[in-house]
Amino acid sequence: MAHTEASVPTKKRILQTCVRLFLMQGYQKTTMLQILEGSQVSNSSFQNIFRAKDGVLAELVDFMFAYQFGTARDTTSNLPPVYVYAAETAIQLTLTELNENLREIYTVSYTKPLILDSIVRQTAQELQTIFSPYLPGLTYTDFYHLDIGTSGVMRSYMLHPCDEDFPLEKKLRDFLTINLRAYNVPPAEVEKAIAFVENLDIRKVARQVMEKLLRDLQMRYDFTLPEEPHLQSAK
Repeated sequence: MAHTEASVPTKKRILQTCVRLFLMQGYQKTTMLQILEGSQVSNSSFQNIFRAKDGVLAELVDFMFAYQFGTARDTTSNLPPVYVYAAETAIQLTLTELNENLREIYTVSYTKPLILDSIVRQTAQELQTIFSPYLPGLTYTDFYHLDIGTSGVMRSYMLHPCDEDFPLEKKLRDFLTINLRAYNVPPAEVEKAIAFVENLDIRKVARQVMEKLLRDLQMRYDFTLPEEPHLQSAK
């Protein structure tokens, strides 16, 4: 039996509408009026669940970051943990060159204090696992503080699109050099991790990740995109 809009739980209707609109037209262009009309909820009902549009973004980003780490592990199985970090961050940066709406979702998330705190708390655990051999004695809190800085580097590189003077390969090399050095990875290992990423077909990997991510988001939140979002060419 088909579900009517009214039979779908309110939170799910809001998520369906917001995630679909964020992916189709971008976070900033999605208005509260569109959200309320699309999900058929009142403003008070929306605020009781999410308080603001940022609340929906936070839930979406939590899923996306967990998804990325899983993908990176698949790409770098049985390889040094530093390679996991290099692959995960390279994929994330490349995704933002393929789709402007994904770029906006990521960069806005790094700008919102509460969402950034959630991102950093989640990634700090991964960073401690990966980099504690290079920074013995540092606690989870120490890695949390370090990640405040390295996530700022990530946001800055995301905001600056690639062009002829700043191709993707240079962006990834510069980013990885800065952040791996921040975690005290020896120069020789930094170069090996960068070489690993450079030997990947990172554009192909990122496209595959994006296509699967979009499919999984549609399944998770039970909506259908009218057409595949435009894939840009990562320069």
